[in-house]
Amino acid sequence: MEMANKKRMMLLMTVTMLSVVVFLALYKLQFQVQFLLFSSELPFPFMCLDKSNREKQEDPSESSDAEEDSKCVEGGIWTVKPDGRLGNQMGEYATLYALSKANGYQPYILTEMHNYLAPIFNITLPVLHSNVVSYVPFKEYWIHDWMSEHYNHINEKFLKFTGYPCSWTFYHHLRDEIRREFTIHDHLKTEANQILQAIKGQRKNVTFIAIHVRRGDYIDVMPTVWKGVIADKAYLDQAMGYFRQKYTEPVFVVASNGMRWCKENIDDSKGDVYFSGDGNESTPGKDFALLASCNHTIMTVGTFGFWVSYLVGGETIYLTNFTLPESEFLKLFHYDAAFLPEWKGIPADLSPLRHLL
Repeated sequence: MEMANKKRMMLLMTVTMLSVVVFLALYKLQFQVQFLLFSSELPFPFMCLDKSNREKQEDPSESSDAEEDSKCVEGGIWTVKPDGRLGNQMGEYATLYALSKANGYQPYILTEMHNYLAPIFNITLPVLHSNVVSYVPFKEYWIHDWMSEHYNHINEKFLKFTGYPCSWTFYHHLRDEIRREFTIHDHLKTEANQILQAIKGQRKNVTFIAIHVRRGDYIDVMPTVWKGVIADKAYLDQAMGYFRQKYTEPVFVVASNGMRWCKENIDDSKGDVYFSGDGNESTPGKDFALLASCNHTIMTVGTFGFWVSYLVGGETIYLTNFTLPESEFLKLFHYDAAFLPEWKGIPADLSPLRHLL
């Protein structure tokens, strides 16, 4: 009898422990199920920005509508799909930052973007862990590469931007904040400054001009897909001539993913050209830090050169009108939204495209 009682007691204890384990498992699972059911509310709180990215109104009496429009919407998560390389992801980050402020939602970046940008910049947006992303009912929202007013009035709690936005029209009113987000890490700046000091040598009044020459896949893509051209020798000669005439001791710092072409086509007969590296695209942070430490910029095509120019400030010369008027590229790209009004454009030579006319 005593043995039977002990067996019943052990069975009761076992059943009780299993019940507790099952209860805890179900309790934990309810949160995941809530996500899987695409609930409009998340089971945990998120920070939310309450600043608007619209211009401040001068008349205090007119501020009530703006305050109402910029009211923070609790519980939303906005992010952006990280596509492309460094320049693309910088544009996506800055656009997410600005549009989230415009609509009062908290922006988060995905781990892929954080892993790409954080080793180079002191970015501050929080990271949405990959384990959480799969449970959030994001609505994908494609945006074109220039700002439109309806982007200030997006009513979606869980939003993932897609596309390749890079236009200054999204975030130029937040330029100081964007520049702080893209503050380069000290160790990269120190290395860049050491290189510039070595290049300077005995020069007394040196002015550094960054040149980024985008080649790579654009050599074939621009003429065959977009009916366009990339920078040629004549463009670079004209742009460099402008700075050589304006400054006493200009020094041109060249980075490119086509360094062999650069060394064959850029005039370095005056001893004022420094070619950075061998065009190794696996270390973009070092090239970016070096170019961004210069005083002025010559860009060709591509977002890498845009961001160098945007962060450097100073004067920027860019290649403009580099596609035929009927190019499909112009449905995705607007010159006036891509280049700041104060930058100086040099029209491209489209004669290599005559066979397409």
